[in-house]
Amino acid sequence: MAGGCCGGSQDDTEKLNDAAWRRVLWIALVINAVMFGVEIVAGVTAGSASLKADALDFLGDAANYAISLGVAGMALVWRARAALAKGVSILLFGLWVLGNTVWMVAQGAVPAAKTMGIVGVIALVANLVCAAMLWRHRAGDANRRSVWICSRNDAIGNIAVVAAALGVFGSGTGWPDIAVAAIMAALALSGGWQIIRQAGGELRSAPILHRSGSTPLR
Repeated sequence: MAGGCCGGSQDDTEKLNDAAWRRVLWIALVINAVMFGVEIVAGVTAGSASLKADALDFLGDAANYAISLGVAGMALVWRARAALAKGVSILLFGLWVLGNTVWMVAQGAVPAAKTMGIVGVIALVANLVCAAMLWRHRAGDANRRSVWICSRNDAIGNIAVVAAALGVFGSGTGWPDIAVAAIMAALALSGGWQIIRQAGGELRSAPILHRSGSTPLR
């Protein structure tokens, strides 16, 4: 029997969960798109490697949320493929951040600590809002888990950007900014690998589900 704790069917519960998932993704997508615009302008103006890295991360997350909306409700194999694509994109983001960090080291410029701090706090609030909305979906399939990992990494990165702003202000050098950009690259590489590993496992199990006649996750 498919009755739920409130008298509804399992299908009704799944539909409600999917609707809630889509709603959260739309809100997170808008927040991330807006914050990309704010941070890329601030990062270029302030000459901050960590702000520019975080801005690109916001852009990548907005694209990831759009992909997740596109595959929401599809079979597990398609959601796993989307997660795999997102994992690869996160790895590429990490490599870009590393390259940009090396370039900033060669430049030797000192970023504007005040701009870093203000924008970093705004970005932190935005990501905490997204993380709070996505918390209930953190233990789902690779696609949903990838969205949670992105949000979690962003919040950690924003805290680090604020700390870097304080470090730049106190030391008068750009090294705290460089260090945070390197940490963000490491988070991206680690998160991307986690997503790829889980998505790969789901893709390997998908043919077994089809051969056994089981109904794939919707």
